[in-house]
Amino acid sequence: MIQIAFFSFVALTLASAVGLLLTRNVLYAAYLLLLTLLGVAALFVFAGADFLAVSQLVVYVGGVLVLVLFGVMLTNKPASAIPDSTPVSERSNRILTENRRPWIAVLLAGGLFWGLSRLLINAHFVVFDRPVSTTSTTIDVIGKQLMTEYVLPFEIISILLLVALVGAGYLAKHKQ
Repeated sequence: MIQIAFFSFVALTLASAVGLLLTRNVLYAAYLLLLTLLGVAALFVFAGADFLAVSQLVVYVGGVLVLVLFGVMLTNKPASAIPDSTPVSERSNRILTENRRPWIAVLLAGGLFWGLSRLLINAHFVVFDRPVSTTSTTIDVIGKQLMTEYVLPFEIISILLLVALVGAGYLAKHKQ
């Protein structure tokens, strides 16, 4: 049974990789890359490399591929798009007059930040008080370190990536 699953993941990985090489559609190529990376993660699981499998999923499937898909979707314009002939100053004035209440967004974001920070400060994580199982993996150690010792750098990096993604979307939107 395990051999059937292994060879089906090998076939999935190879078929999606060959399809990736042969397709001319960029969106199909991105989805075939998703299947290829998922198949490679499954092969890592069969090889007993649990950390590499999870890293493959988090870094490549969860991070890089999502950014590739955002890039494809932001740059893919319909063929019948009619360019806006209004001057930039009129468009910026229209945007400024439409957003009359930015203080609501600032108030909501501040309240959300305050509430979540209070929740994090007052939380007692019971998971770390449990006895460690005898079959410890590298994922357990790395997960505990990411959520205890390295939580601040981890969150700073995630916020930086989010700001970069929002900035790229903003720049791509205003170039059209």
